Amino acid sequence: FSLSALRCRRRSAGVMSRASGKQRVCYFYDSDIGNYYYGQGHPMKPHRIRMAHNLLLNYGLYKKMEIYRPSPATFDELRKFHSDEYMRFLRHITPDNMGEYTKQMQRFNVGEDCPVFEGLYQFCQASSGGSIGGAVKLNKGTSDIAINWAGGLHHAKKSEASGFCYANDIVLAILELLKHHRRVLYIDIDIHHGDGVEEAFYTTDRVLTVSFHKFGEYFPGTGDVKDVGANAGKYYSVNFPLKDGIDDASYASIFKPVIGQIMQMYQPGAIVLQCGADSLCGDRLGCFNLTIRGHAECVRFVLQQKVPTLILGGGGYTIRNVSRCWTYESAVVLNEEISDDLPYNDYYEYYGPDYKLHYAPSGMENLNIPENLEKIKSKVFEHLRQLQPAPNVTMPAAPPPAAADEEDEDEDDPDVRVSQRGGDERQEHGAEFYSGRPGE
Repeated sequence: FSLSALRCRRRSAGVMSRASGKQRVCYFYDSDIGNYYYGQGHPMKPHRIRMAHNLLLNYGLYKKMEIYRPSPATFDELRKFHSDEYMRFLRHITPDNMGEYTKQMQRFNVGEDCPVFEGLYQFCQASSGGSIGGAVKLNKGTSDIAINWAGGLHHAKKSEASGFCYANDIVLAILELLKHHRRVLYIDIDIHHGDGVEEAFYTTDRVLTVSFHKFGEYFPGTGDVKDVGANAGKYYSVNFPLKDGIDDASYASIFKPVIGQIMQMYQPGAIVLQCGADSLCGDRLGCFNLTIRGHAECVRFVLQQKVPTLILGGGGYTIRNVSRCWTYESAVVLNEEISDDLPYNDYYEYYGPDYKLHYAPSGMENLNIPENLEKIKSKVFEHLRQLQPAPNVTMPAAPPPAAADEEDEDEDDPDVRVSQRGGDERQEHGAEFYSGRPGE
């Protein structure tokens, strides 16, 4: 497609959306993202993000949203959560020199699940840059919803890679949102527990994390319903453990009441929704039985709350289904109906033999019996009753945004964010959630 044509369409769409009260959506995509390769046989394939982008283009969805190439997250931005030593390690290690870093590889859990690959640090910068960039757009009020399918890497810890994740773009985006919002709600519908995000905010009431995930002899092993947070953050971590085979109806029966209750009690100023697609039926590593429509129903319900929302990717290992899912969810965000017949696209052969957007769930047994789901829901509600109604945080003067994202209406090329984020000028965030300053 022509960038100039896209720009004209985008401008007129932007004017119309303000006039009609439609949600303004921005979308972050780095065209290099699909070139990063974890290695032969590794289930994590960044190529799935390129497939989703290509499908979205061929459905014409790009006309309805502002498209940006993210500015790579700077070292200073990454160290707002991660330790200096860990980030320096990621910046310097390559497949050619990894022999010199054996000790550090063990220390930072880099090796098997989280291999060293060509461009690893640049991959982290691109993924995190899109999520931080989306948060900045929401903070400025120039977008109502921001999408970064390359984000959602929820397992990364302050000083450790984990579960195919190296830099925790979600934590970085939430820290950005906290500059303007008293309370941020994080929702995770990946099949795996959102442990890295929960851990980062475990002791604060300014972020409420909620994760719906498979629990019991399953990675990462955390996320029991009894894990509720600590200190000032007690009851601000919500976990809903699930068994194999959960279907659309069962998932909706727990997701909607739990999120509805949290919205009422917590009243967040912004929401971050991690849309890991490994909770879909037929996932190479997953064991749930959600359809794309069932998965997207969560997105729809969150958007009905009418709160600024950052939508991120995450897991998903049957890549033709991941790209289908995130394309459909982009359409849901845009409130657009799209055909079940896939348009011709660069990866059309991946979708044979049916070439359809949707596919049927499997006949697997749902081990989540209604009585058990009700019991867990009751426990979650019991914990939520302990919440202080919407904590009132006195906001310090807002620090400058991470992105020096000052495009004027008549800027030459509003589709490309060329300005470098002023990481060096950023002030320390008023709330410090970690035991030591970065690098200690």
